[in-house]
This record gives sequence, structure tokens and C-alpha cells, in this order.
Amino acid sequence: MQIVTKEFLELGVKTDTDINDSQLILLDIDENEKAQWVEMALGKQLSDARAELFVLIGGIKAKVARDRIIKNYKALQKFRLGQHPLDQVRLKSRIGKEDMSIVEQTEKEIQITTSAPSTNGDVTIYCDGGCTPNPGKAGSGVAVYRRGELSELWYGLYETMGTNNTAELGALYQSLLLAQKELINGNTVKIKCDSMYSINCIQTWAISWEKKNWTKKGGAIKNLDIIKEAYYLYNDIKQDVKLSHIKAHAGFEGNELADRMTMYTIQEKSEAFVKYTKKIDVAAILKMRAG
Repeated sequence: MQIVTKEFLELGVKTDTDINDSQLILLDIDENEKAQWVEMALGKQLSDARAELFVLIGGIKAKVARDRIIKNYKALQKFRLGQHPLDQVRLKSRIGKEDMSIVEQTEKEIQITTSAPSTNGDVTIYCDGGCTPNPGKAGSGVAVYRRGELSELWYGLYETMGTNNTAELGALYQSLLLAQKELINGNTVKIKCDSMYSINCIQTWAISWEKKNWTKKGGAIKNLDIIKEAYYLYNDIKQDVKLSHIKAHAGFEGNELADRMTMYTIQEKSEAFVKYTKKIDVAAILKMRAG
């Protein structure tokens, strides 16, 4: 067993705000108690399995990467228990069967849930952001296609005084989050974004900005917070996701539907990014106000 001390916490978390959701689960702390997590964690007893996982997944921003580490950790423990008699004795004395069950349960708890089907397939995500006027009321929209067929629509991130760029970045970030979940289900993912600004931010410019400690010549980097979130997430999954530019309002159904969702966001004033739950009537949606 491991007694949680400040020294132990520092092994897995650089600063108090760097703790990830998976580490909270390992500490048995609810997300809504995150503000007091340090005080709640100190003095707790963690099994060796949970303690090791807490450190191993520290600093890993993408959940898909953390899940892979947990899965590999579980496989390694099972391998040791089942394949090597000497390691079997040592490992049982160190973590025991009870801790192995904790590892298995932790993997289940941390596993990302998704509404996507578990069968493999091609997924294409179209994203768009809109603002009226600019700056002004803003929103983001996404259209998801599976095997070429429209599957779902998403909308939200309403801002009373946003910009077209903030809305586009928000839509791209949400698309990356959706892509992350699809990858876990074994699907191949393409993201089509009509904002070259957003694409350049995370594919090109952020590389230089990060090297310069997130600064650039000529002044502050606008929209830095969302750019950093999207950039780090993109870097974690870019080998498995194809991000490309698509021309806006050029007759591509997915792009047009994502556009209509931006205006629907402004109409509904939805700050949360949520799935469109009404009946999807493509013809009717396309007749909605365009951004």
C-alpha cells in the first residue's frame, strides 16, 4: 500500500491544476470535488497498482493515451502472473489478486464512453464556426458521417461576444474530442475544417509558438487557451487522424450542415456543446439560416 503524501503526488502531478480526470478516479475523488483534491488525497491509502498508475499517467493530456497506458499495464501484470513462476510469487506478494481486480476495475472506470457504434468503419467529421456580426454572437457546429451516411449533428459553445475565429477553433477542438472517441472504437477518422486559420494554428504556427514559450513577434497570441488545448490534443492523435481543409459554402453537405448548426447554436444560445436530438431532416436543416 502507498500512503498519499505531497512527495508522492508530485511524482504524478507537476502543479495542483495539472491533475487529469483519470488520476482523480484513481484517488477516488469526484470531478466536482476537483478544487479540493489535494486536501482530500493527502493521507489516503492507495494500492500499489493505483499508485503506480497514478504516476504513469501523470502529464498525459489525451485520454486515449492514458487508456493505452492502463491497458498495457493490466496486460503486463497478467503476463507476469501467468507466465513467470518466480515473478508470479513476487508480484502476488506485492500487489496480490485484490490489486489486480482494482487494475481491471480502474480500466473500466476510466474507459471513455461514446455513442458511436463499436464496429469499425470510416468516420468523417465536418466542423464549422459562425459569428454574427463579427465580433458578436457566435457558435460552433459539427456534422458526423459514418461510412458516407449522416450519423449525428452537434452544436453549442455559444458566446455573446465571440469572433469567427474563436467559434472555428471551438468547433475544431470539439471535432478532435469526437475523433479521439472514435479512435478508441477502432474507427478511422477524417476531419474536414473550412478554417485555414484554425488548421494553421494547430498544425503549423503553434509549433513555433510553443518553442518560444507561447509568444510571437508583434504581440500576444489571440485565442491562446483554446489553441493550446486543440494543439496538444491534435499532437496526441494526429498519427491516426487526417485533418484537411474544405472550401466553405461550396456545396458539400457536411460543411453546410455544420454551418447551420452554428446558427442553431446562436438561436438556442447553447453554451454547452451537445448533440442535436431533433429528427434530422437534411432538407429542412439546409433551409435554415446560413452562417
